[in-house]
Amino acid sequence: MRRLDPLSRWLMLFLAAVFAATQPAAAQTILRDSETEKLFADMSKPLIEAAQLDPKNVKIVLINDPEINAFVTAGQAVYIHSGLITQADNANQVQGVIAHELGHIAGGHALRGAEGAKQATGISILSLVLGGLAMAAGAGDAAMGAMALGQQVALSQFLSFTRAQETSADLAGAAYLGSAGISGQGSIQFFKKLQNQEYRLAVYATDSYNRTHPLSSERVASLTQLYQKDPAWSRPTDPAVEARFQRVRAKLIGYISDKEAVLRTYPKSDTSIPAHYARAYAYHRMGDRDAAIKEADALLATAPQDPFYLELKGQILLESGRPTEALAPLRESVARAPDQPMIQAMLGHALLATEKTDNLSEAERVLKASIGRDSEQPFAWYQLGMIYSAKGDLPRAALATAERYSLQGEPKLALASAERALKGIPQGTPDFLRAQDIAMVSRAEVEKDRKGRRKK
Repeated sequence: MRRLDPLSRWLMLFLAAVFAATQPAAAQTILRDSETEKLFADMSKPLIEAAQLDPKNVKIVLINDPEINAFVTAGQAVYIHSGLITQADNANQVQGVIAHELGHIAGGHALRGAEGAKQATGISILSLVLGGLAMAAGAGDAAMGAMALGQQVALSQFLSFTRAQETSADLAGAAYLGSAGISGQGSIQFFKKLQNQEYRLAVYATDSYNRTHPLSSERVASLTQLYQKDPAWSRPTDPAVEARFQRVRAKLIGYISDKEAVLRTYPKSDTSIPAHYARAYAYHRMGDRDAAIKEADALLATAPQDPFYLELKGQILLESGRPTEALAPLRESVARAPDQPMIQAMLGHALLATEKTDNLSEAERVLKASIGRDSEQPFAWYQLGMIYSAKGDLPRAALATAERYSLQGEPKLALASAERALKGIPQGTPDFLRAQDIAMVSRAEVEKDRKGRRKK
């Protein structure tokens, strides 16, 4: 490839920065787990309340990405990369990250970021117009200089804007931690971890002028003084929360890492709860059912009524082709944690997988309860659709299919299924109105997509 001239390099860098700031989160694999989501909710609740937000409206979402990162988009969701959880040493470090991201939400930074990008883009376009006029007048060198200077000014303004937002979120996060009585030590520890990464990746700089974020060293210096004045600085994390975090971290490592890496981190000689958890998931993923069951049984020996240990054993048995044996631990898990919709959905799956008609009524009941608590489960809708089909209720089977396709981002298929449902469901009923809603939204999305392709 030919070497880019300075103007082109500046322009490409600026456009990349604007694009990153104004685009919604790219489609990534969301990792859902009952125990993990409950921990996130409990860890974040005091921080969300300190930010004067409603915990019912704020979600902490885990996505499968090895980078140490977290971000927010428009709305009230904090997206945490799996790499951040696996690399965090303790729960307090993750709480520091969540507090910072809540600062972005409370400050409306996602929307204001688009405004900042728009202002910077205006400067950039103006410099290109002026440069074009100068070029038309025969002043080629002056035109290139004007355009290059304009792009540099636009980029500088945009980077300054984003750094200001990051500093604002840092200060807001510190306030939330203090108000919630949570130590800021984890926040400092995490920034130091990022600082070490900057050194290792040779991206360390002496100032933050050309960066979207302040340097980690700058943030550590300013925040340490602030945190140390807070009464919560020396307050330890709740031991129960820390133990739960180590469980969740271990099961995540077991789920996303190869078996060799898991065994290096949690060797067989390690008989701790996190180690059993990690190895159980690693063995299960590798198809070693007996070893996975042995690890699950080791966990249950320490706490026979723990709903998440029971869920784990049921999952291993179900996904190993033994659904009938999975029913007992999954039923017990649901009984011990009746507010966990994904465990209910797994029980529904196991009941259907037995292929026994006697289990259909129970499967329908638990799946409806599951979806009633959490309707954003495509596979649960798929299973419910199978039950309706088995009962001969094809219109509601079509509605369940429409729900599934809508969640999976398939508006054309969702529209077709919703229209089939509307033909058979009695008008005016809740199911009929829901099918109408899906059809209306899906039709708008299909039309929008059609117009977009036409413009191209």
